[in-house]
Amino acid sequence: MSGKSFHDMTERIMPDKEMLAKMDRDLRFIPSDPQKAKALTAEQVEQYNREGYLLPLRRSDAVEAADLSAYFDGLLADVHAAGADSYSIISGHVKHARIYDIARDERILRYVRDIIGDDIVCWGAHFFCKMPGDGKAVSWHQDASYWPLTPSKTVTCWLAIDKADSENACMRFVPGSHREGHIEYRTSEASENNVLNQTVDDVGRFGQPVDVALEAGEFSLHNDLLLHGSGTNHSARRRGGMTLRYAAAEVRSLLNWQGEGVVVSGSDSSGHWGNPPRPEQD
Repeated sequence: MSGKSFHDMTERIMPDKEMLAKMDRDLRFIPSDPQKAKALTAEQVEQYNREGYLLPLRRSDAVEAADLSAYFDGLLADVHAAGADSYSIISGHVKHARIYDIARDERILRYVRDIIGDDIVCWGAHFFCKMPGDGKAVSWHQDASYWPLTPSKTVTCWLAIDKADSENACMRFVPGSHREGHIEYRTSEASENNVLNQTVDDVGRFGQPVDVALEAGEFSLHNDLLLHGSGTNHSARRRGGMTLRYAAAEVRSLLNWQGEGVVVSGSDSSGHWGNPPRPEQD
């Protein structure tokens, strides 16, 4: 299909807890087939099935990573000049040609195919940038809990723009928690300074959290049901990363999110996803 421009799209609706509760979503973990792996090893796919994530994987060398960091500096300067915060750079794959191209990068997609198959859409690209001392955290949550999508078959690529470690509040995963299905949560309290609005309590009952330490240019892949979060950045270093949301083309949007779904691998034979063209601006 020819697709439509970003400016023709309806603004994406963010469903609240009541709306999500009424949706008939299949939030069960769907394992990948290790025998079909081409870029990953069978052992890596088995690890993904067992632990819910893979890391570190590398997209670029230090020179290319520095160039991307400089590009992000420009985007960040623009949103700050407009009065927005460092978490407000969203839907980049349908606004900026460079981010659209990253979403279609074979250095990422070759691994994603081994997890969710050949027919893939990228329906989201969001910069999560923790500035030094900004006081924000991301409470423990499952990505799929927020999304009006079914079935649960999205994998997130978290691409490190800056070096991420325990000092500047890297992500943390709870290995194996994705196999619990949808976990009960509560609405976050203001005192949590949560960038998002859901909190899963007492995550230790699901396992011991691990740090997601990444060098700039590296990325992790995690399942949409995996419990994860991150603390407050108390360091003097920025911690920027870009999330790319990849779903199997068979996934359905129960609201109006399909408009921003770009077909990045294979095809969408049903035509469910909007598949907008490459943006003109960089």
